[in-house]
Amino acid sequence: MSKIAIVTGASRGLGRNTALSIARRGGDVIVTYQKNSADAENVVKEIRALFGRKAVALRLDTGAIAGFADFVSRLRAALRETWGRESFDHLVNNAGHGDYALIQDMTEAQFDGLVNVHFKGVFFLTQALFPLIEDGGRIVNLSSGLTRVSFPGYGAYAAVKGAVEVLSIYMAKELGARGIAVNTVAPGAIETDFGGGAVRDNPEINKIFADMTALGRAGLPDDIGPMIASLLSEDNRWVNAQRIEVSGGQGI
Repeated sequence: MSKIAIVTGASRGLGRNTALSIARRGGDVIVTYQKNSADAENVVKEIRALFGRKAVALRLDTGAIAGFADFVSRLRAALRETWGRESFDHLVNNAGHGDYALIQDMTEAQFDGLVNVHFKGVFFLTQALFPLIEDGGRIVNLSSGLTRVSFPGYGAYAAVKGAVEVLSIYMAKELGARGIAVNTVAPGAIETDFGGGAVRDNPEINKIFADMTALGRAGLPDDIGPMIASLLSEDNRWVNAQRIEVSGGQGI
């Protein structure tokens, strides 16, 4: 029986790459998106056409906790209709956004948005999905290399990612009896449209991070997605409660 992975925020960027990487390794994927259904459906079509795997797209706003019950209902229906199952195997909490400001300039609205999406959303979405995750499954929560290396303006973003890292350890402890491994993957600076595409599109910012990195460049989605897919495999079944940085040696 094929494994089914949910990848949140998978219509673009790192989430898209992760979904495709999972399919490339033989997994089926549930792609979630917040706004752009066309991009999400394109990812689904790619998965089916390139790798012959099953995939569906479901709308999900990870910052709107009140909508999680409805998402679970739609997820249950998709699992039954597409796979004839009541459960899935892997959860990748990837969805997020960049909102950056110096601590002295950060507004409460900006702060709350980061907390709601990157921490509160991860906490309560995973809680809502606990009953549907197969025993022996996997959870990967996305963090950031900025929890280890500081950079001005990223304080609030890094702080909520740090909270996710602690949460992942507790998830691993509480779900261990069910054989579910939980890990955090912390990418360094990646060239995507995240945060307005600053690392990808601003040569000055790109160079700053490239100069901070031992391998001499900013990261690419292809540096991260395949690593996450491999972490979900049986090859890494004994990796648990770890923060795994995938940054090319950023800030060493």
